[in-house]
Amino acid sequence: MSDATFTFRVDEGLKAEFASAAKAHDRTGAQLLRDFMRNYVAQQQEAQDYDAWLMSKAEQSRASAEAGNLIPAADVEARFAARRASTRARLAKPN
Repeated sequence: MSDATFTFRVDEGLKAEFASAAKAHDRTGAQLLRDFMRNYVAQQQEAQDYDAWLMSKAEQSRASAEAGNLIPAADVEARFAARRASTRARLAKPN
């Protein structure tokens, strides 16, 4: 991989503070900027991967619903009412 130069303008005070903070951690500003850039690229890739995964799950759900794979709301409510009652009964028992 070949190296490239990245040039940008920054306030002189910010540059001095950044260089000082980097030096306090035995790093150069360039090392930190490369780390920041790598982390930012990785974050963006993770966000894209998550968005793609979420869209896939949403599409699977839509397709399942369109195929008729649905549970009536009353059945869901009854199932969770039973679970709540069971949990309350367990919590009410003395140890």
